[in-house]
Amino acid sequence: MAQAINGKKIILTGSSSGIGRAAAIQLAAQGAEMFLMARREEELRTAQNEIQDAGGIAHIFPTDLTDLEGLDSLIDGILAEHGKIDVLVNNAGRSIRRSVEKSLDRFHDYERCMQINYFAAMRLTLKVLPSMLESGDGHVVNVLTWGTLMPSAYFTAYAASKCALGSATQGMDAELRSKGVAFTGIHYPLVHTPMSSPTDHYNKLPGMSPEQAGKWIVKAVKKRPARIAPSYAVMAGVNNTLFPRLSAAVAGKLKF
Repeated sequence: MAQAINGKKIILTGSSSGIGRAAAIQLAAQGAEMFLMARREEELRTAQNEIQDAGGIAHIFPTDLTDLEGLDSLIDGILAEHGKIDVLVNNAGRSIRRSVEKSLDRFHDYERCMQINYFAAMRLTLKVLPSMLESGDGHVVNVLTWGTLMPSAYFTAYAASKCALGSATQGMDAELRSKGVAFTGIHYPLVHTPMSSPTDHYNKLPGMSPEQAGKWIVKAVKKRPARIAPSYAVMAGVNNTLFPRLSAAVAGKLKF
């Protein structure tokens, strides 16, 4: 059943640029009250101004997502002032493209990805869940990658953290959807954002714009599906299940 976006209170992380900023503007245009979180205050304020100039509602919270105790205090304050949050969108992320051979002395790459992509998302989720469960309604949208559906050569730190979040997403959805709290995993392909732009090779590949990607988040909020993913990524995941050795061999030759 489709959900009305108008009037929903939505926390969206990583909303200062890219997918998050585009989704925030689109959701606000449909009447959502947006709670925008990211590190960069100036960019957050620019997004807030754009939303407000168009007649929408947006609050900004410059936030270090690696400060887990700080996140607890932040959410406690939001809940105390604004009441229950209807939707949490865990969009903020860190991506690292590096072969495992070049990562042998870079364990911190794995720690950093887990800190932002998994631990921060789970900390926020666990903070908003009690009020959602109490009311019998809520929704958590977790931004993943199509790389979680197949072997992701050269992205082991990033993909592993997103796989952890994806597994948690499915498990929590299995436990809580019957209680009114739904979970959606969005498996994006390449999206041309500031996060991907430093890799020149990516700029030459076909990909989604932030605005196109933002529409997937809007769709998730409206429809509350368990998963949104490109059909070709789903098929690649099926092939990986049936032919894991072949799938790994192919992935190892790709230079994405």
